[in-house]
Amino acid sequence: MFKTLAALGLAATLIGGSVTATMAQDAKPVKIGWSAWSDAEFVTKLAAKLIKDELGTEVELVQSDVAPLYQGVSRGDLDAMMMAWLPQTHADYYDKVKDKVETLGTVYDGAKLGWVVPAYIPESEIASIEDLKKPEVQKKLSGIVQGIDPGAGLTRLSEKAVKDYGLDDYKLQISSEAGMLTTVDRAMRSEKWFVATSWSPHWMFGKYKLRYLTDPKKSLGEAEHVDVLARKDFKTENPKVAGFLSRMKLPIADLEAGMFTAQETSYDEAVAKYIKDHPDQVKAWVGEEG
Repeated sequence: MFKTLAALGLAATLIGGSVTATMAQDAKPVKIGWSAWSDAEFVTKLAAKLIKDELGTEVELVQSDVAPLYQGVSRGDLDAMMMAWLPQTHADYYDKVKDKVETLGTVYDGAKLGWVVPAYIPESEIASIEDLKKPEVQKKLSGIVQGIDPGAGLTRLSEKAVKDYGLDDYKLQISSEAGMLTTVDRAMRSEKWFVATSWSPHWMFGKYKLRYLTDPKKSLGEAEHVDVLARKDFKTENPKVAGFLSRMKLPIADLEAGMFTAQETSYDEAVAKYIKDHPDQVKAWVGEEG
């Protein structure tokens, strides 16, 4: 691999034109990292298909936990990631690499973190995270807040919420997105009480009737934006793909509908349907590069 890269670099130097160097760079697959969260999977696979089909550039998708994604982009091992939750959720990760990465754009606004309960629990019983301190509520919830991955920003903020609200008798059940969803599904089937960590956009809001608990202390943050981060020099070396990623933006309602379709069918089918149903949106993203 290193010999091939050296040969390409030498050829570009001998020819003396930056155009040849750019073409050599564009010929390499674009490496995009993603974590196994449903929103990240949908937008990343949607981008990958359009980059390949409309821009003629191969894409290599690399799945990893969140922290290694930030490290990979900052080191140049990855070209980009499309799931930087800012300004709060991924603040710790971003602050460590912000001088080594470049923000290409925002893929969606209005993202939100929170704790949810099923709609069949009366709001008179639980409306706020504060209500979880009621002895009768704690008993019905078995003193458990169903969580997700240990490395997730939502987990870090949920641990903070437990302290902020004095929920000393509760356990934040560390698991995964799949584990959380399994718990939610089983509980919903039997109308059992539960509280779970969650976020929007997510397909679960299309399948289940859930509501967020109010967070008066704002321990879980407020509305966020989800950005596309790229390694330094990616925009210069691959302007075609960088331009596309900078223009790619989805309304949250459209994204959640696509994610729900993916759960009912597959991500490949949902991506194909999204492209077919949103031709004007896709045309704007692709731009003249396509």
